[in-house]
Amino acid sequence: MHDPITTNAGSPASDGQTRQPTIQVTPVGARPSALGAAELFTGTVVVDGMFGPNSHSPGSGALVTFTPGARTAWHAHPVGQILIVTAGQGWIQAWGEDRRALQPGDVAWIPPGVKHWHGASATHAMAHIAIQEVRDGSAAQWMEQVDDHQYAA
Repeated sequence: MHDPITTNAGSPASDGQTRQPTIQVTPVGARPSALGAAELFTGTVVVDGMFGPNSHSPGSGALVTFTPGARTAWHAHPVGQILIVTAGQGWIQAWGEDRRALQPGDVAWIPPGVKHWHGASATHAMAHIAIQEVRDGSAAQWMEQVDDHQYAA
């Protein structure tokens, strides 16, 4: 990820004092797309990193786009996760619970340490913004793949 553009950061103010950073803008072209790793996802998944942790915030975020049938492996987040569904239809499931539908405008909050998966429905693509914090250098603990039986249940 490229460094964001910072407005007024570190420039001298009219009184000779150094200004504090105010606004950072990361141009959309500065965020390269990447295919989701096969050990973390089933199917075709595109991850567009949006922001990462910095000296002011441990948060990170990405726009994640799943083709029909694509999904994450089972995983958990040390500080939890927020998903904001932006397009399509998808599913989310916590270990031991029923699968739940996701649609544009839905916001899912996954508590810390909850084993879960999320992805597109079998017939529609889905995109969501995923926001999570990094703790001890990791935003997620990845586990086994969601098999076809678990996905279809």
